[in-house]
Amino acid sequence: MANPMADEMRRFKGSDEKNPFEAMSERFDRAAQTLGLDADLYAVMRVPSREIKVYIPVRMDTGHLQVFEGYRVQHNFARGPAKGGIRYAPDVSLDEVKALSAWMTWKCAVVNVPFGGGKGGIICNPEQMSLGELERMTRRYTAELIDFIGPDKDVPAPDMNTNEQTMAWIMDTYSMHARHTVTAVVTGKPVALGGSLGRREATGRGVLFCVNEAIKRYKLTPEQTSVVVQGSGNVGGIGAQLMHEQGYKVIAISDVGGGIHNPAGLDIPAVLDYLQKNRTLEDFPKAERISNKDLLEIECDVLAPCATENQITSENADRIKCKILAEGANGPTTPKADKILHDKGIFVIPDILANAGGVTVSYFEWVQDRMGYFWQESQVNARLEEKMVASFNELCHYATKHEVDTRTAAYMLAIDRVAYDTRMRGIYA
Repeated sequence: MANPMADEMRRFKGSDEKNPFEAMSERFDRAAQTLGLDADLYAVMRVPSREIKVYIPVRMDTGHLQVFEGYRVQHNFARGPAKGGIRYAPDVSLDEVKALSAWMTWKCAVVNVPFGGGKGGIICNPEQMSLGELERMTRRYTAELIDFIGPDKDVPAPDMNTNEQTMAWIMDTYSMHARHTVTAVVTGKPVALGGSLGRREATGRGVLFCVNEAIKRYKLTPEQTSVVVQGSGNVGGIGAQLMHEQGYKVIAISDVGGGIHNPAGLDIPAVLDYLQKNRTLEDFPKAERISNKDLLEIECDVLAPCATENQITSENADRIKCKILAEGANGPTTPKADKILHDKGIFVIPDILANAGGVTVSYFEWVQDRMGYFWQESQVNARLEEKMVASFNELCHYATKHEVDTRTAAYMLAIDRVAYDTRMRGIYA
């Protein structure tokens, strides 16, 4: 009898290392095979439930109409509504959005929140668009998806080049169609419109909580731990700030144009203030200028890639010199690099756990919106820490029990939970 799992694994062997959907698929296949996942469940769980492509006509400030291409992929509904961000970027692709929606399914399952995965994106260059053009594009995109999103269907959130304002526009557009205010349709909103305290810092704070647990394996304290952070945005910048506050020595950080390095440690508040004022890290005093490529290869205790996908590949993995790799970004490491890192003895906190703080507090925001009662920030942070620490320990236990690396363990844990729910619900076919 043909084995569909083996056929799929052969199909992706030797595939493009930097295709995010193929990277996700390869890891799913490895974990599913190790679990001995039933072939029927494998066939259902490996593909998205729904892929939506929309064309979005927008009246530009010049008066002409421009048509943008947008996507929304809903990967899995077994554990609850789809959940995931919306990104605006020139290089958005359907494969990328499919991969990110699947990662969201596994991420929600790893931290055990009742969502499936979703993701959206529009091919555009937001840096070349006015605020009015962005608003009109967002509202039309929302209107095109009006039958597919909602508090019980699919709950978007901010992602690359989207923010609280974007979520406010989506919430308002959806509410106008519903004829009443629906705050729970999105998360990552302004606090005054039903957003949660602590949401903006949640992803970076989740990285911190995971690193706090990981350094215990090396009997390190924050003061003894050197950290390199790639990225200075909502994950990297906030994560670096929080680690600096807890006593970690952040010795390098970067933005899109490159990084800065000081082996004695950087004054992260001063770095972020400088970046906000100058929009670049170039010429920051008391630091050596360094490329993003070279930054990844600095010797350190903790390396936190918090920028974009495919930063650590088979080409540079053997030059990574950290004890702990904390993946703040989605998919920063390719599957071919995984084995190299594992053989080097690097402890990987995989992305579907390390950056799950954002979706965890998004879940808290959704809960607060639906109950109409909002928590203090200290409650949000305490509940986030409880979730992240418990999930970290569950993952480590799973890795030890099944004698696999932490990446495979994370996928196995997530797939096991989604498979159980799918099996119990049954397949409506």
